[in-house]
Amino acid sequence: MSRISLDQVRHVAHLARLEISQDEAEKFAQQLDAIIGFAEELNELDTEGVEPTSHVLPMTNVLREDTAGQGLPREEVLKNAPDHKDGFFRVPSILGE
Repeated sequence: MSRISLDQVRHVAHLARLEISQDEAEKFAQQLDAIIGFAEELNELDTEGVEPTSHVLPMTNVLREDTAGQGLPREEVLKNAPDHKDGFFRVPSILGE
């Protein structure tokens, strides 16, 4: 007996706005049943004493430290700006009046 019905598969497809054929519904029901069966097998394993993990491999941060450094001089930054005033970039207004 299947743990997931064709009606359930069609319902989920409808919720996802997917149109599936009868053959596809049957195939998905079989695949989902196999996935549920595998999950049930995993539930039978003895995991007593096994530390919970979020990833099977040790993860390390490979990014550099975030340190502040000397920036470019303001004149250098603004020299190619199409429009600037009082040390700031000027841009067209985007808010209507």
